[in-house]
Amino acid sequence: MKYGIPAWMASRGGPLAQAFARGTNPFGMLGWFVLALCWFAALMSFFDTRRKRRLLETRTNLDSLAATGWRDFERLVGEAFRRQGYAVEETGLGGADGGIDLILCRDGRRTLVQCKQWRRERVPVNVVREMYGLLAHHNADKVIIAACGGFTSDAARFASGKPIELIDGAALLAMIRTVRGPANTANCDPSPLPTPAAEVPSCPKCGTGMVRRNNRRDGTQFWGCAQFPACRGTR
Repeated sequence: MKYGIPAWMASRGGPLAQAFARGTNPFGMLGWFVLALCWFAALMSFFDTRRKRRLLETRTNLDSLAATGWRDFERLVGEAFRRQGYAVEETGLGGADGGIDLILCRDGRRTLVQCKQWRRERVPVNVVREMYGLLAHHNADKVIIAACGGFTSDAARFASGKPIELIDGAALLAMIRTVRGPANTANCDPSPLPTPAAEVPSCPKCGTGMVRRNNRRDGTQFWGCAQFPACRGTR
């Protein structure tokens, strides 16, 4: 801006070229302004990356996951996928009520992600149907719904056999532990890793989704209610 533009303008001829030849260069200050904007954008990107990293490092159990605000919950999910090698686009089309919150791209495939930071309520089947309907409209290959509170049994049945992945709170926590690496998971709550949500049965007592647990006496696995100790249903 300081040397290239004046040199090009001076070679064009005319009154404007004469002004540049005399040393009048209005682009000098503009160059500093553009440079300041670039530094500001870099600084904001640095703090945003640092915040997402801290979010990932401080989610150590389901309680801390449930305490995350809806916007930070979206950032947390995006960072977890970013560390798996996905290019993550934060669309801003979702919000507290849902929608397309993230678009993941990897190996030429596009995945639509909706984040539901519902602490107590489980995602019903109509939400899963709506996201499935967006596949063709957005020319995507897959749909992922990440929900802190889990999914109803109807939602899990509808997702079965379709390009839909349901990630409940326990599965998201397991993903976070995986991408965070063993060096940062030593102090995490050692909850058992869950199976995919589409294969998770419902509690026979309260209807909530269940998680795999280990029997402390003999080491065998069983299905236990995710609401334990409030509910002690098992299968």
